[in-house]
Amino acid sequence: MSLNRRNFLGAAAALTASPLLPRAAFAADSIKLGAIHDTSGIFDAYGKPMDQAVRLAVQEINAAGGVLGREVEVFAYDTQSDMALYSQYGQQLTRQDRVDVVHGGILSASREAIRQTMRKTKTPYFYNVLYEGGVCDRNIFINGVTPAQQVEALVPYAMGKAAGKKVYILAADYNYGQITARWIQKFVADNGGEVVGTDFFPLDVSDFGSTLAKIQGAAPDLVIAPLVGGAHLSFFRQWAAAGMKGKIPLASTTLGVGNEQKVLTAEEGDGIMVAYNYSQELDTPANTAFKAAWAKAYGSSDNIHETAVSTYQGVKTWAKAVDMAGSLDRDALIAAMESGISIDGPSGKITVDAKTHHAVLDVHLMEFKDQKMQVIETLPQRQPIDTQAVCDLGANPNDNTQYEIQI
Repeated sequence: MSLNRRNFLGAAAALTASPLLPRAAFAADSIKLGAIHDTSGIFDAYGKPMDQAVRLAVQEINAAGGVLGREVEVFAYDTQSDMALYSQYGQQLTRQDRVDVVHGGILSASREAIRQTMRKTKTPYFYNVLYEGGVCDRNIFINGVTPAQQVEALVPYAMGKAAGKKVYILAADYNYGQITARWIQKFVADNGGEVVGTDFFPLDVSDFGSTLAKIQGAAPDLVIAPLVGGAHLSFFRQWAAAGMKGKIPLASTTLGVGNEQKVLTAEEGDGIMVAYNYSQELDTPANTAFKAAWAKAYGSSDNIHETAVSTYQGVKTWAKAVDMAGSLDRDALIAAMESGISIDGPSGKITVDAKTHHAVLDVHLMEFKDQKMQVIETLPQRQPIDTQAVCDLGANPNDNTQYEIQI
């Protein structure tokens, strides 16, 4: 995200060092957990809390006795939002540091920059971010929502709120935005609607003046915006400044994943509709305890967001699976992960789908209000049916494909 996003991170952004917790008595050798995130650069507002989530999860694991009675040690690298550094650090983690697992990646391009390295070195890899779906690889586990889990729920809700059938789509111009736009088109059609325009924007575009004019000319009932990053945040500001927010409802599959609702003013953000696996406003004992632990570790819980929680839950799931397997052996870990393993995390219950190595999880329909994501409805335990349609690792354990799902 852009530099001004750091304003709302406040003191938490400076607290990257983990506070010490009481150490248990551990067996001799540590277990090495690799982490690769953008803790600086244009996506640091995603990456910093993801890095903090890794460290908090590991602190809690070690305070409870570690994994297999051994301390977990974090080997973390900052990729500075540079795809080349993902490849460099991925190789360093697996070939020099010889870590036992890697958690990391934000954009799909970063995942693909390191996935084959993890596979070749037989290093289990956890990608803890919502994405476009379709990755089929026995060596990877994915905890973020896919379009069939998220978009299928968001589109009919937003169309119902808009009380109309004409939809305009604005999307980031890379594989996530392009594929998600096609899913939106499908679910709009499935709900009796019509897409009246679709525009794609490179990640560095920040001037949407001509786009606003095009949307006004098309006169849609609803705009859905899978836009990504700090430059694209300008759209939502320009939309409100042009007086459009009160005329045409907005929904997004990405806004709020990095706490963007806290950067927008209430006047700019109120009423925008989203659907994710997590909100700080979830009123559950697990979320309350998680926020308290985060605030104790980092001074504030304000910077917790979707991908941070997915990362935290990914580390906790990995640790539980290793203990179940009784070994760090990759195949034993995979067997444990495929056994129907689940955890109860801040976002709700997370279960590993053995067929795809994706997560079965809750999706919460939400609206922004006063810079918060207010939960309207929870849709429990949604399956990744898009990826299930193309991926069956039980039948094809050697598959190594990101399928472009036919929509």
